[in-house]
Amino acid sequence: MFRKELKVLDCTIRDGGLINNYHFTDDFVKSVYRAACESGVDVIELGKKLMVSEEYTREAYGKWNFCDDDDLKMIIDSHECENRPLVAVMFDIGRVDINSLQPRDQSPFDMARVACYVPDIDKGLDLVKRSKDLGYETTINIMACSAAIRTDLIEALNQVEETAELDYLYLVDSYGAFYSEQVTDYLELYKKYAPSKELGFHAHNNQQLAFANTQQAIIDGVNLLDATINGIGRGAGNCNLELLLNFLKNPKFDVRPIYKAIQEQFVPLREEIEWGFNDIYGISGHLNHHPRAAMKCRSDKEIRDLCYDFLIEQTQLNA
Repeated sequence: MFRKELKVLDCTIRDGGLINNYHFTDDFVKSVYRAACESGVDVIELGKKLMVSEEYTREAYGKWNFCDDDDLKMIIDSHECENRPLVAVMFDIGRVDINSLQPRDQSPFDMARVACYVPDIDKGLDLVKRSKDLGYETTINIMACSAAIRTDLIEALNQVEETAELDYLYLVDSYGAFYSEQVTDYLELYKKYAPSKELGFHAHNNQQLAFANTQQAIIDGVNLLDATINGIGRGAGNCNLELLLNFLKNPKFDVRPIYKAIQEQFVPLREEIEWGFNDIYGISGHLNHHPRAAMKCRSDKEIRDLCYDFLIEQTQLNA
């Protein structure tokens, strides 16, 4: 599908880092950045911008959980690119020091992506406003909307509509629970109550629908699309960037650098960490559950393949 307004955001490092505490090597991150530049994607998200604390240290949680300016500059300077993608980082509510941020024209990143749940929409939009005041492009990623009370979600969307500083409103399938009709239903809700906002979509692959649901989001008018190289991401992972670029049929994109990165970097990485669909994650998505229980199950060699037992246990939680 071709639509000139469509933009692609590569969140390989940020979402992929959730499965190894952001302990990617510099060379790995450089290779992802190089692939993003050469493939023509519009935005690359290089991690989270959290505060270092006694609880959250760089040693334990990895440098890409904190995205210091020097680390970002090191990656950006590693590859010259005529039309480099915008660089994004993600803010978590309550874990970012907004007062320490430099204005965009003095900063190595361009976009602030704010992740929050519906009850924290006030705090999320405050971060959006303060980021925009510093000159950054902004998104609000409302997480776990599939588990939110609809009236509460509508109230949050009304607040989003009133926030002039917001550039993109994201529908996020946090639990990988959506089918295509639910993507359409939620997007219609977003468009009804926040009609002035450009929309983004972030899919998870618990039911092997991340790519299909991203296609549905495109049909429904979304113009900013998240994806990761080889689908890497927490648990079942995300929409595969290589599949999405092939689908978009836009000559500005070149998928070959993505496949090169997969061959050289991601195939070896799969020997160290796991991501992608399996039946444990499929059950989690079907039941609209947070993937933490599925991830815990998969990390235990004794029970990681006991999908029937996992189904019974998780079903009982809903009883």
